[in-house]
Amino acid sequence: MAAAPKVGFVSLGCPKALVDSEGILTRLRAEGYAISPSYDGADLVVVNTCGFIESAIQESLDAIGEALEENGRVIVTGCLGAKGDVVRRTHPKVLAVTGPHALEEVMTAVHEHLPKPHDPFIDLVPPQGIKLTPRHYAYLKISEGCNHRCTFCIIPSLRGDLASRPIGEVMREAENLVKAGVKELLVISQDTSAYGVDLKFSSTAPVSGAGGRSRRAWAIWRRHSGNWACGCGCTTCIPIRTWTM
Repeated sequence: MAAAPKVGFVSLGCPKALVDSEGILTRLRAEGYAISPSYDGADLVVVNTCGFIESAIQESLDAIGEALEENGRVIVTGCLGAKGDVVRRTHPKVLAVTGPHALEEVMTAVHEHLPKPHDPFIDLVPPQGIKLTPRHYAYLKISEGCNHRCTFCIIPSLRGDLASRPIGEVMREAENLVKAGVKELLVISQDTSAYGVDLKFSSTAPVSGAGGRSRRAWAIWRRHSGNWACGCGCTTCIPIRTWTM
């Protein structure tokens, strides 16, 4: 079995911040990550900061700077993270910034930059999920439903209005499938050309999941997609876009 990915941890601030650190560390260990006692032995470092008074702010900024210098891959959380512009302005190379008591946000950032290890002895389901297709290809559904009301089509009454999946979620599923050995991704939906209309994506809109990388992925997706569907809502008129990896 491959060595577990290692996370370094720096905890600053009051007892409430310490409890937050304990929660993050507990979750990391429960998911199979190892905790590194040093910067050079870590694959990335989480710094839980304080932002209460000026001296605490400076201590936190110094700790972030030290972690960046010694390791280079740093996720910032805690009270100073609520002043994200301060962190980003001082240390623009940090991987992610979250506020206090943000366990899920921290874990999302860790998963993005240091994927959760798969343990075949305790993980009953592989990261890509259970698939019914042969190993070399898989269907990637990007949305459900349709906003059109064609008189000959019953789909909207069965599956409802258009509901696009967040691009970050779609990209993560695609990455997991490729890592599992999939060579072709068959992108499917009811009205593929309308993907994202209900989410009102733009180059600056926040995207759930993978942040800036997801926004770039969205731009690439739209540039290469063209008009894949006729827009009438019928299943027979929607060509399947094939991505060859």
